[in-house]
Amino acid sequence: MLGSLAKWLRILGFDTLYPNMTTNDDTLLDIAKTEKRILITRDKELIIRGKKIQLDVLEIQTTDLDRQLAQVLAHIPIDRTNVLTRCTICNTLLLSVEKKAIKTLVPPKVFESRNQFWYCAVCNKYYWMGTHFENMIEKTNKLTNKNNQ
Repeated sequence: MLGSLAKWLRILGFDTLYPNMTTNDDTLLDIAKTEKRILITRDKELIIRGKKIQLDVLEIQTTDLDRQLAQVLAHIPIDRTNVLTRCTICNTLLLSVEKKAIKTLVPPKVFESRNQFWYCAVCNKYYWMGTHFENMIEKTNKLTNKNNQ
């Protein structure tokens, strides 16, 4: 339901659990309670159940991603040092890798034009500061500046 929001929360550095289609509500509530997570959802029944067991619940009231992010950032402060430290796919913390170690693992043009690289040991995915990175930073700056005003 909130997959794009989950991806952006990871980009912003938040430890974000996004359940798969087989995760039932009972399991989700148990995980949130056990791990002391904030439950972020649009599911009305889940909101009621979460509040009943005294979870910190954030009800998302829009389908617009920017407004969803603004709503979350109004509730949870962002730590800019954590931005772009997690895998957008699986939430794992990224590892910094030496450029020379990945020469054959990234496109030649990327290897020639970039100096910093990160790796997700779970997804086996490499990250670097390309145009996607610049766009993410721009969006992050807009969101955090809106939130700080």
